[in-house]
Amino acid sequence: MANSKILIVDDEVDICDLIEMTLSSNGFSNIKSVHDGKSAIQMATDWAPDMVLLDLMLPEVDGLGVCKELKCNEKTSKIPIIILTAKSTEHDIVTGLELGADDYITKPFSNKVLVARIKARLRDCAKEVLIKYKELVININEHSVFLDGEALELTYSEFEIITAFAKRPGRVYSRLELISMLRGDDGFETTQRAIDVQIVNLRKKLGDFGSNIETVRGVGYRFKGLS
Repeated sequence: MANSKILIVDDEVDICDLIEMTLSSNGFSNIKSVHDGKSAIQMATDWAPDMVLLDLMLPEVDGLGVCKELKCNEKTSKIPIIILTAKSTEHDIVTGLELGADDYITKPFSNKVLVARIKARLRDCAKEVLIKYKELVININEHSVFLDGEALELTYSEFEIITAFAKRPGRVYSRLELISMLRGDDGFETTQRAIDVQIVNLRKKLGDFGSNIETVRGVGYRFKGLS
């Protein structure tokens, strides 16, 4: 965890320096800071940090815009984001979380709380590296899927769908939930019909194992529950 790459995004240099000093004193050594939204998007894309600490009030592109851009980009969508902001209204919090932020801390904040939240989120991410469902193994960090030891070639959308299913077998995902999750990736217009096409293609690639994807009529799709 100490080697985790942390990107701090805040237009106030003093705040970046304070956070960096706090993280350094708690064992984090791989830290970078940027001070505007455009630089944040570029740095996150090029450097691939393990965590982004993101202020909302930024020049160039505001924090919510940065969050949306990162979560819609295949290269950065899995990077956990903790929003740090002086804004504390319910609307700001809900908007940030709906755009994909993983946590939300209002300023002024306790340094101990900040470090604890960062460590907790990094632990959660580490637990999610490998997901197993019967003979299926999904590696989140490598964006790879293996069935009986054989690698599957999946599109980005197929990977997202099968990962959601494997994380919670038996849980039904409606087409609208899947549409919201995919947000129009793969270059096609994400409609309920498009979701059905993705499921058909996914079942074909899984072969006999595809029977584990169940259609719940009038609701959506799921992986069979584990007995």
